[in-house]
Amino acid sequence: MKVLIAGGGIGGLAAALSIARHHRVVVLERRDTFGELGAGIQLGPNAFHALDSLGVGAAARRQAVYTDELRFMDGTTGQRVASMPLTSAYRTRFGNPYAVVHRGDLYQTLLDGCAAERNITLHTNCSVTRYEQDPDSVTAITDTGLRFTGSALVGADGIRSAVRGQLVGDGAPRVSGHTIYRSVIPMERVPRELRWNTVTVWAGPKWHFVHYPIGSGKFLNLAVTRDDGARDVVVGRPAERTHVLSEFPELSDTARQLLELGADWKEWVLCDRDPVARWTDGRVTLLGDAAHPMLQYAAQGACMALEDAVLIGRLLADADGDGDGDVPQRLEKYNAERYDRAARAQLVSRAIGEQLYHPAGDAAAARNTMLSTLTVDELYDKVEWLHGARIGEPACAAPPVCRLP
Repeated sequence: MKVLIAGGGIGGLAAALSIARHHRVVVLERRDTFGELGAGIQLGPNAFHALDSLGVGAAARRQAVYTDELRFMDGTTGQRVASMPLTSAYRTRFGNPYAVVHRGDLYQTLLDGCAAERNITLHTNCSVTRYEQDPDSVTAITDTGLRFTGSALVGADGIRSAVRGQLVGDGAPRVSGHTIYRSVIPMERVPRELRWNTVTVWAGPKWHFVHYPIGSGKFLNLAVTRDDGARDVVVGRPAERTHVLSEFPELSDTARQLLELGADWKEWVLCDRDPVARWTDGRVTLLGDAAHPMLQYAAQGACMALEDAVLIGRLLADADGDGDGDVPQRLEKYNAERYDRAARAQLVSRAIGEQLYHPAGDAAAARNTMLSTLTVDELYDKVEWLHGARIGEPACAAPPVCRLP
């Protein structure tokens, strides 16, 4: 059968790869080219399980940086609060590494996989604005009036999804009130003593700063966020360096030194949505940010989309699309199996900002005490539900350390 996918981002391309093993897929991308905006992205073991299942795990690993630890710092005092090692014991427990990549590198890996798959057709300049369906088929309609008909439609068109607008009808995304500034700089500009192979978080009162290497270690990704009550949507607007530096006067010396390296800053106001239990309507369903957009603080947005893709491909594998209700039932099952986990990730992402990254005063001191008393095994226990999930079976049965390129 033929499956339509609205949106050619990470989730849409991953879904195309998953479904194309058994069916024809048509991907409808609104822009005039297939590409991905953004900078660094974190991939937990659950993401690598999914990438393995999609057949692109090895290619993704070649672009990744395998960090040694997740490090949590008090951003005002410079105190090292907690550290979760990500090397052999972690990989043994979770069956895959934790890595950071440039978002564009991950995207290109998925795009190359789609381009090599004869069952996938990629269309640009096709912005899906609505759909029509009957018991036998569904039709995606673009802003220029083009019509594409298939047995199912997957809305993978992002946080402002037009497919979701028709299916759920819950209006605009929730503006979080948090502004994030991002910069990517050449690693050669970073003093050698600060070229840490870690994902480091500096937490302060109503702000936090994250940095890690990307691009096979050639660049340093900087992302600094302030809970400033912003109410207007901003997407990738250039920001003056002096403004960014002035927003974080409380930074400790080392964090300040790293922040001052940033250049060509851009800013976003972060948005998400409340979880909704139903994102399937007959032959139409949602995936990734269209279904369960979340703040970045759990570093799981792309990971959840990859998991979605694996499951929907598996459930549709032997569907015949002949109008007997088989496809709608399978999409309902996909929705039911993904809802609890995705909703928990959405809410935990919010809670991390409130309870871990942005407290001040006594609340920050209590947070530091709590985190500093956790053993490594207890830290692993905390992330087990996220990092330990295996939506897709890994392609290699050998010990996880051998899975690195």
